[in-house]
Parts: sequence; structure tokens; C-alpha cells
Amino acid sequence: MPEFHTGDEFVLENDAVLLRPLADTDYENLLGFALEEPEIWEYSLYPAAGAENLRTYIDSALNARRAGTEYPFIVFDKIKQRYAGSTRFYDIQPQYRSLQLGYTWYGKAFQGTKLNKNCKLLLLEFAFEQLNMRRVEFRADNDNERSKAAMKSIGCTVEGVLRNHLLTHTGANRNSIILSILKEEWVGGLKEKLKEKCNIS
Repeated sequence: MPEFHTGDEFVLENDAVLLRPLADTDYENLLGFALEEPEIWEYSLYPAAGAENLRTYIDSALNARRAGTEYPFIVFDKIKQRYAGSTRFYDIQPQYRSLQLGYTWYGKAFQGTKLNKNCKLLLLEFAFEQLNMRRVEFRADNDNERSKAAMKSIGCTVEGVLRNHLLTHTGANRNSIILSILKEEWVGGLKEKLKEKCNIS
């Protein structure tokens, strides 16, 4: 299995989207979302709404990358020619060939488009085919119907719900839904189905 070094500069792209490593300078690229669309982070444990929260969000993501536990990306929509949001690998466990995919958010103009499916196609291809992961896990607030529908639409299997799993930024209890995709599912047809949804032959 290739070594996963968080210091490496991984750039993933197709005709629709480009994912490159999140950088400190991306504060300016994402600030408009933080100031104008705070509802994006309604269900987030670490909301980036507001200038100060966005700075904290980016600093935390970059610190986690340096620690080797996460790998954050900025998302650029090649169709609209605009930055769209962010996503990342986290809870990276090379010894078990497992990681989580999450912290995903997009501006409202990019929601409901094929952007997310294209992002997930690139990220899952990289995780299973380059990093040789056995399992990619997804988690979300169980009340977040939009996020749950998006994960199911790319082929995730629901494994269960962790009750009172976490506390939200408001101090409320959060139930977390757990979903996953396994490598055998990916190579066994799920990849091709996702490519069809992205209109990629």
C-alpha cells in the first residue's frame, strides 16, 4: 500500500471539479460563505460562520493535517469557475486501511448540483485505488436529512445510529448516523453507478 503522507500535495480533478489541499491563503476564497451563508453550518460540530470562526476552522484543519490525522481539501467548481466549499479525509488509520470522509460543506449555489457526486467520486477513487483503503466511513447528525440523502445517493450503507454520541456547538445532544462503503462494494459496481450519476463514461 502506498504510504499516506499528510505533507504530500494531493490534487484530484476531473472535468467538473478540482480538489486541492486547503491552504492558509484560502481564508479569502471561503470568507464570502462564512459571512453571507451561516446556515451552511447548521448541523456542523465546528461551524465556520463568521470571519473569526472561519479562521479558527481553517487553522484547526491545517493543524490536524500537520498532525497526520486529517487531510483537508478546498473544492473548486470547474463548471462555475468558483470556489465552492471544503471537504476532508479524517480519522486516517493506515494500519487498518480505514478513514472517514466528511467535514463537507458547499455554498448554497452548489448544493443540489452534481458537484458533490463528482467530489465523492474523486475522493473514493483515491481512497480505494491509490491508498488501498478497505473501508471509508461517513458520519452525520441524524437530524440532517440533506446530508443523509446525499450519502445514500452515492451508495453508502447505513450501519446504525450512535445515540447521544456528541454535543453540538450549542450544547445539545447529537445522535450520529454511521454509513460506510467497503472496497469490495466500490469495485463490485458502486463506482460505475456513481460515474453514471456524474455522467462520466
